[in-house]
Amino acid sequence: MISASRPERRVPSARKPGSLPAQDEAALWDMEERFWTGGVDSARRMTAKGAVFVFPYPAGILQGDALWRERDVAQRWRSVVMSERYLTGRGDVAVLAYRVSAERSGDPICEALCTSTYLRDDTSWVRLTHQQTPAH
Repeated sequence: MISASRPERRVPSARKPGSLPAQDEAALWDMEERFWTGGVDSARRMTAKGAVFVFPYPAGILQGDALWRERDVAQRWRSVVMSERYLTGRGDVAVLAYRVSAERSGDPICEALCTSTYLRDDTSWVRLTHQQTPAH
């Protein structure tokens, strides 16, 4: 018996649930690093209006203009190393979790566990939340 062969059909590779395209992942990690090392104006542009940040005491929970007056947010770090990186995303929401070691003049090295939540707003990502827990 002779069977007619069908042309092979290429099926696009399926992404695992909770994953984002590689270019989005790279862009998000780049934004997160720039949040630490770029100027306050850059951080403000990458952050959604009404975003909520949670810092260790005494800064605490910050929202709105208070974000940009707080020293921990307004003063940039000269170097940052992010390790133990995790990223999950669904649709237009992405969550980054990582360990950071950051340094700036006059301060002890900051060792923290962090999370940031991003929302895709039209064609760009903006930060909705950021949280830091001391890791020492």
